[in-house]
Amino acid sequence: MNNITTIIAITIMYSTALIFGGLGGMISERSGVVNIGIEGMMSIGAFTGAAVGYATANPWIGFLAGGLAGALFGLLHAIASVTFRANQTVSGVAINMLGSGSALFLSKIIFGKADTPILEKKLPVIFKIPSTAIIALLLMIFLWVFIYKTKWGLRLRAVGEHPAAADTLGINVYRTRYLAVITSGFLSGLGGASVTMSLVSNYSPTAIAGQGFIALAAVIFGKWTPHGTFGAAILFGFAQALTVILGGKSVIPSEFISMIPYVLTLVVLVFLGKSEAPKADGVPYVKGAR
Repeated sequence: MNNITTIIAITIMYSTALIFGGLGGMISERSGVVNIGIEGMMSIGAFTGAAVGYATANPWIGFLAGGLAGALFGLLHAIASVTFRANQTVSGVAINMLGSGSALFLSKIIFGKADTPILEKKLPVIFKIPSTAIIALLLMIFLWVFIYKTKWGLRLRAVGEHPAAADTLGINVYRTRYLAVITSGFLSGLGGASVTMSLVSNYSPTAIAGQGFIALAAVIFGKWTPHGTFGAAILFGFAQALTVILGGKSVIPSEFISMIPYVLTLVVLVFLGKSEAPKADGVPYVKGAR
């Protein structure tokens, strides 16, 4: 029973950041903009959250600051992808490099080293559940209601499926995509900040370590839905929990144990079968073009 409780607790801890990042990616792609820059947005959010949390001694301010830092990088992605109609994959790769590089550079400039100082205060735990995990659950429920039960959600889906038709109905495609991508950055930043403010207590270059890409896989595995993305993130979090549990008890080399979450990600995507993204996902919109 103790092992089961431990696995559940670790799964919740590790899946929380994936939920934030995955829901962020889902929102962006629902609007028709591919966002593979989640890793970079999470990285800058992780650093900013830790740095601001340390400076203010207030983990909630740090958590919010991490989200805002991610939103800034979401804005950069939106400018490149929506306004200048750049290749969205290339823009996302650039965001990943810029986010991770900026976090490391700023850490060395501000603190003189790659790691930020250890935080004195972390985000609270409520009924033995990290507060960020509760927020992530509520966020998933909110986004499900927003996307499927409100007119704004209908507009978001319309822009991601048939932007030209949405435009003829008076929906501002560019504004909708901008808001979606910036929101994607904000949620991804919160995901990064949840790692440093709740899980490891400081920023280091390995704090995110590929979690943004796993979050992106959760979007695909979850078929671009809030609940599906949430469930996929839980699955990948469980894989990371197994890594922790088996790491100290297995005769298998630790390097192979550490590969479990990434191998599971590849296996899931290979055997997922047909999974269709929104029809206009990755396609720049040109007003008036046919």
